[in-house]
Amino acid sequence: MSALPGGHGGPVLQAAFRSQPEDFIVEELPGFEASGQGEHLLLTIEKRGMNTVHAARCLARWAGVAEHAVGYAGLKDRHAVTRQRFTVHLPKRVAPDLAALEAMELRVLESAWHQRKLPRGALRGNRFGLQLRDVQGDHAAIEARLQAIARDGLPNYFGEQRFGREGDNVESARRMFAGARVHRDKRSIYLSAARSELFNAVLAARVQAGDWASGREGEVWMLDGSQSVFGPEPATAELAARAARLDIHPTGPMWGLGELRSAGAARELELAAVEPFADLRAGLEAAGLKQERRALRVRVDGLAWHWPAPDALSLAFGLPPGAYATGLLAELGEVRDASRGGTCAPEPAE
Repeated sequence: MSALPGGHGGPVLQAAFRSQPEDFIVEELPGFEASGQGEHLLLTIEKRGMNTVHAARCLARWAGVAEHAVGYAGLKDRHAVTRQRFTVHLPKRVAPDLAALEAMELRVLESAWHQRKLPRGALRGNRFGLQLRDVQGDHAAIEARLQAIARDGLPNYFGEQRFGREGDNVESARRMFAGARVHRDKRSIYLSAARSELFNAVLAARVQAGDWASGREGEVWMLDGSQSVFGPEPATAELAARAARLDIHPTGPMWGLGELRSAGAARELELAAVEPFADLRAGLEAAGLKQERRALRVRVDGLAWHWPAPDALSLAFGLPPGAYATGLLAELGEVRDASRGGTCAPEPAE
């Protein structure tokens, strides 16, 4: 995310992150309660240093079922301590010994029967606990930035996870659009990366214009906490006040077939931002994806912080589905990810 401009100004700190998995704690917020009936065993699992796909494979092996019999709502990072839910389809409602999962480094926190496989996206969001080490920067400036984030939210950039380990998923998408054959499992990954590249370009342009949170003429708005959109709308004092309360958020395009929903100044900026990406636009349209909208801003719930030591900063906050904790770090400054060797940093403010 180092090439993306920050929404709240230039860096206010330098720090190290994820020197150990306990520096990044992620807890999935469930979207429903278990029914207590059915053929799917719903498990809440705590794991350390293990991504979601690997954990699902371990559960399939433990239960003696195919991998597609295991469901999960979202992907969680490997370099973290994570708590998330899985379902395992067991038609005879007979589960192997849960204690055996301890040997696979999976700790079962809760278990119950449920009627359906856990679908992707079936969560209210995620709660994060982050520990930054070797922090350099003025404490007052850092806390002022955190207060601004808590009050005004974050630019809703897609994080580096969308773009692959080396950030090459967009180039892979270009090769796919040019006719290269790809495995079916990779196709959706490359399509998502191409779409995310275009969205980030629009959001970066809105950040540079200074109205990523407040909106502009011809805006399409999204209601906070939902996927409901309305507009395009003329700019009014009432909409500006609702945006200031984080009741509504400006949106940007998730590219596909069809006309942009935005109008006026919002549409003009969006078209200018995606103009350099003609190949990605054409490829997404040829793939049959439809125009959709995504909020340009994300609310940060319950942001709290404290200083365990003068050079250590602990953060706790919640984000809705599809938002990235690395986006908050990028708004703080140059944060070196010890698990990857990279940084999450905004461009300096002009």
